[in-house]
Amino acid sequence: MALIKLSIITINYNDAAGLEATIQSVVTQTWRDVEFIVIDGGSTDESKTVLEKYRQDIAYSISEKDKGIYNAMNKGIDAAKGEYLLFLNSGDTLFNDAVLGTVVPSLKDADILYGDLLIKEPAKEWVKHYNERLTFDYFMRDTLPHQGAFILRELLIKAGKYDESLKIVADWKFFLDAVCKYDATTKYLPHVISIYDYTGVSSRPEYFAVQLEEKKKVLTSGYPLHADSYRELEDLRYLKRHYEDLTKNFFVRKIFALQLKSRALSGRFKKLFKK
Repeated sequence: MALIKLSIITINYNDAAGLEATIQSVVTQTWRDVEFIVIDGGSTDESKTVLEKYRQDIAYSISEKDKGIYNAMNKGIDAAKGEYLLFLNSGDTLFNDAVLGTVVPSLKDADILYGDLLIKEPAKEWVKHYNERLTFDYFMRDTLPHQGAFILRELLIKAGKYDESLKIVADWKFFLDAVCKYDATTKYLPHVISIYDYTGVSSRPEYFAVQLEEKKKVLTSGYPLHADSYRELEDLRYLKRHYEDLTKNFFVRKIFALQLKSRALSGRFKKLFKK
């Protein structure tokens, strides 16, 4: 039996419309040699009807209660037979029908291959570009998009899959560990891979505090020398976000920028002279 090159994993819970949009973006691809997996969390809306409608296009599906987003994603990893995995969750869609035909032939050059996202917000849309060079510092301010990343399944298994003790940042933790702990090889693809549904959990303002605490937990456990630096960086970002509307005036903006710089330097020098 020939090895499947790519498995696409979609997780869903009570989002029938988003699920159908995602499925449509997969089944209309010009490259069809893909294993398509749907993990449904026991939805009570019309999701099961959608799954039945596209039953012939889905290699594997299950609908049962799960323990959260990352438990569902791990179920997908366990079920997948593809060499590479792409997580395209309900509401997220592939950018156009030629994406897989463009990308799949390149799935041999690295452990993680990733591209850009088209971000759709209620009032605007824009392309999110990602760094070609990935470092620890990069992951302190950003991450890679699971909707735009083709991940070697063996790497996910090696890293222990997704950390189910985390509610929001387990994908960030995986990418951080993969690059900085397991020396995974990466390759940036200069293409928009997916359209991102900006209503996802990690993008909601009410979850920012949870993100901060979970990232601090990850750093304290795995990268303890960097945990305090991350907290200071996020504090500065918080101040900037909440004051930017008050700093429309050029001079006020300049004064505020100097205050932020002074605070950052003060924190840095305190560390240098700390015994």
